[in-house]
Amino acid sequence: MMLIWIIPIFIFVLYGQRIQLAVTSGEIKKGIKKLEDYKTKSRTELISYIKKNMNPAEDPTKKIDRFLDYFTIMPVDMDPNGIVGKVRHIIRAREDYTREHVKSLSPQTSELELTKIQTLLEIATTLQMIHKVINHMFLTAKKQNNYPLILPLQMILPFILEEAEAMHKAIPAFKMGQPIGDGIGPMVVGKMMLESKKESVAFQTVLGETQHDQRKLLLLKAEGPGSTVGRPGDAMEIILSKNKPDIIIMVDAALKMEGEDSATIAQGFGAAIGGIGTERFQIEDIATKNNIPIFAIVIKQSVKEAITLMTKDIADKADDVRSQISEMIHDNTRPGQTVLLIGVGNTMGIPQ
Repeated sequence: MMLIWIIPIFIFVLYGQRIQLAVTSGEIKKGIKKLEDYKTKSRTELISYIKKNMNPAEDPTKKIDRFLDYFTIMPVDMDPNGIVGKVRHIIRAREDYTREHVKSLSPQTSELELTKIQTLLEIATTLQMIHKVINHMFLTAKKQNNYPLILPLQMILPFILEEAEAMHKAIPAFKMGQPIGDGIGPMVVGKMMLESKKESVAFQTVLGETQHDQRKLLLLKAEGPGSTVGRPGDAMEIILSKNKPDIIIMVDAALKMEGEDSATIAQGFGAAIGGIGTERFQIEDIATKNNIPIFAIVIKQSVKEAITLMTKDIADKADDVRSQISEMIHDNTRPGQTVLLIGVGNTMGIPQ
């Protein structure tokens, strides 16, 4: 009778890790298969969209595949002094390079189509990189029969899949030029500048000026309706060289926490802007040097909501946000002062 209990224990002691590895591997394989599907479909849709909308003289497949394998090497950060400027230089050089080479497929392509294709290319590139990294981690752990090595992968895979699925589902919105959840900031500011005179103040960034409650209101957003976030940091430098605002208000989308309701509005302090941090650093640096307080209003949403077609719940919050902006301006400035209002986010499908 004792033998019946001893044998399973003996087997588990000797082969327990391999059994766990086999069970876990099955789950991870399913996730990797999904990532591979997302990668393949995003590539196919990108190439199909380019062929249909750019009418390139030659088959763009080889060139697109070369783009998908591009990588970016971040600067050495052993000495952090000046690292932000280096990162900004490399990122912008990559953006400029990609833009010019995509345009070379069909020089007559409009700026709107160019921004959409750039975004689709970024999505496809990111999905390919995610699949490569996750697959590499899995194969390495399996090759060495190393269960502890596969555990971190098992833990992070659901989060990776959530983001990958969101990116894959974002493709139709960008192809059709529809607003996404991240565009709520530009939507709010864009509507406020509809009747004002606008000028291009920085690369893919526009500035409008109007009066609000006896205050001068400077309105800044990325230039729509293309798929771009503009360069608000550069725009701020130019604006402050001519007209110093008394306060800065930034409106942006923000990721909600689990348990929070989507489309809720929150107010705070500091530069509300995402990305790798170079734009935020630039804005904070300018504000600090000029002693300008920065206020923030964010509209909370999930990862999926942020990069897919804007939901009605989020779009309906635009009027509430404008109301809170008016209240914030009234409470923190006096008549005759100047306010810089920045709509942060991707302005796809949102004019001004």
